[in-house]
Amino acid sequence: QVQLVESGGGLVQAGESLRLSCAASGSIRSINVMGWYRQAPGKQRERVATITSGGSTNYADSVKGRFTISSDNAKNTVYLQMNSLKPEDTAVYRCYADITSWSYSRRGYWGQGSQVAVSS
Repeated sequence: QVQLVESGGGLVQAGESLRLSCAASGSIRSINVMGWYRQAPGKQRERVATITSGGSTNYADSVKGRFTISSDNAKNTVYLQMNSLKPEDTAVYRCYADITSWSYSRRGYWGQGSQVAVSS
């Protein structure tokens, strides 16, 4: 069984920073991609940022230049450093991982979600 455990959400004022963490654990053979998605009330789910095991990153245009995704492959952990936060960044952020298990089953896994609230 594979689980993703998130931490680091909270309430901040505009212009401040937060750092989200997501650690994968369980019967993991390899992780191809890890990333962060978010969904705000009344909006569709948005892919915020992803990072491959080789370190290649992709960002949504709305966060490019403000957010940085990174990973610690030895810990099966991905981070999202969020700087210059704006009220429109308010959303539930969920961690995602594309994982191949010990049994060679490859599928995506989701964290429970962390609330990020940015006040003006």
